[in-house]
Amino acid sequence: MLQLTDAFARKFYYLRLSITDVCNFRCTYCLPDGYKPHGHSNKSFLSLDEIRRVSRAFAQLGTEKVRLTGGEPSLRRDFCEIIAAVRENPSIKTLAVTTNGYRMARDISKWRDAGLTNINVSVDSLDARQFHAITGQDKFREVMEGIDAAFDAGFSKVKVNTVLMRDVNHASLGTFLDWIKTRPIQLRFIELMETGDGGDLFRKHHVSGEVLREQLVRQGWQLQIRSRSDGPAQVFSHPDYLGEIGLIMPYEKDFCASCNRLRVSAIGNLHLCLFGEQGIPLRDLLSDDMQQEDLMDRIQGGLSRKKQTHFLHEGNTGITQNLSFIGG
Repeated sequence: MLQLTDAFARKFYYLRLSITDVCNFRCTYCLPDGYKPHGHSNKSFLSLDEIRRVSRAFAQLGTEKVRLTGGEPSLRRDFCEIIAAVRENPSIKTLAVTTNGYRMARDISKWRDAGLTNINVSVDSLDARQFHAITGQDKFREVMEGIDAAFDAGFSKVKVNTVLMRDVNHASLGTFLDWIKTRPIQLRFIELMETGDGGDLFRKHHVSGEVLREQLVRQGWQLQIRSRSDGPAQVFSHPDYLGEIGLIMPYEKDFCASCNRLRVSAIGNLHLCLFGEQGIPLRDLLSDDMQQEDLMDRIQGGLSRKKQTHFLHEGNTGITQNLSFIGG
């Protein structure tokens, strides 16, 4: 089988596929004023057939894991059909979604039946009032019920994404640890990243994940071995806890050395890095099955442009104006 490889011998097994830019939450660090179309309507986003073609091309190029992101992916009316279309590819072993969780209690069984294998839910606080203040939505109870529903539907583990913010949740490690002690939840703390619109927020609330890592190591948590299709999290486990802790620290030295993931945006551009470049158009090669070879050639050829590292350390966020671009 072909395998996507860049000039630095990094192999790419993991595709983050955005299927919408729309989100119904207004998180302070992402879309505090709510989603703005910026010229894109729902009809501008990749169609079901286009998603089928792009996922097939990546599967034939060695992709083993696909994560559906947004915006909020479950806002797509054809979300279950999208899951099924990606799962048509037998080489894609893992199909995940990152969601704000507000529809999970109602729909998680349908997603699993359609072929979803993994789920990430964004939860930045375990305090309902603070959750409301961060997200702009009074949906804490619904999200918690959705996580319970995921276990009831047969998911053996749920990953929870928490954006680490000084004076918001960085001192709440104990509360989070109590929550995962008896639950098979991998709680992933993600460092707040600077974006084009978020410089003031970053300077006020950024805290390094190293602070939490030092606490975890002192308390006996141990770093786990990373597999080739895993995301960027450093994952820690503890014999007294059913859950795990993950740390995603993009400002740490050598963060990019283990990069194994590419991204396709909701309008069909291939992004070699989450930050700093405009993207390579793929959409003109997604209208017909006969274009498959050309599509694969463009994806493989585009990797020759991938840089060795991002430039976040230099304050270069590229076109990334808010964290909605990152998609979970």
